[in-house]
Amino acid sequence: MTSIRFALNHMAAPSLAIDDFFALARSLGIDAVEIRNDLSGNAILDGTKPEVISQAAARHGVTIISINALQRFNEWNATRAAEAQELIDYAGASGAKALVLVPKNDGTGCSDGERQANLRQSLAALKPRLEEAGIIGLVEPLGFEICSLRSKTEAAEAIRELGAESTFRLVHDTFHHHLAGEAATFPDLAGLVHISGVSDPSVSVADMRDSHRVLVDGDDRLDNAGQIRALLQAGYQGPFSFEPFAAEVHAVKDPAGALRASMDYLSARV
Repeated sequence: MTSIRFALNHMAAPSLAIDDFFALARSLGIDAVEIRNDLSGNAILDGTKPEVISQAAARHGVTIISINALQRFNEWNATRAAEAQELIDYAGASGAKALVLVPKNDGTGCSDGERQANLRQSLAALKPRLEEAGIIGLVEPLGFEICSLRSKTEAAEAIRELGAESTFRLVHDTFHHHLAGEAATFPDLAGLVHISGVSDPSVSVADMRDSHRVLVDGDDRLDNAGQIRALLQAGYQGPFSFEPFAAEVHAVKDPAGALRASMDYLSARV
């Protein structure tokens, strides 16, 4: 039986201060964490210096596998370049190994030809910046129908065309993989897997949103267990990071207990 290497995204317990979040991870036997730049009143948005994050990570014995995320990365302009450089610098100073790259998700830039060109332009611009800092770019296609990069196949083709497999990896998000309806998984290019489940029986796949994303349990409609098993069997050896967005998960009084139950559920099925 292959064991799952779990990781923890700060979205799993966004109200916890960074120190408490790292402590939560360690209490679960997890030593790989993702920090975020979209949690108001918390690091990074509250002005926490990257050195403080680095020291906290060292204190708790955790590795920061990513900062999540540079938004609209495939809309390259002066604003994006500045945002990218700021996050790359923060990643370097905080000890984060990678920066998650999230595409435009507003219905623009979706047409055939346009989206591939935008993707290549952005990857080419990011490549030297990431390489200079020694940071990996984690490209995360989103399964939403309005997203400008839904396909892992398109992302993989662009990365390989640039000969940039050592600079960019793919994020396989079990939620977005299900929504996109794409069979291909690219375990050789995957650098990170995000896991979350949807257990609401009434929501259609087309209407699934971040607010439906809970911890994976027996009611999961996304076949997280099957996706994880297939990735492991195909040779993926990276982390599987919990990324639930649902308010009911964030309101849980015992996040460690809830996460432990989900870890046990998945571990028993691979």
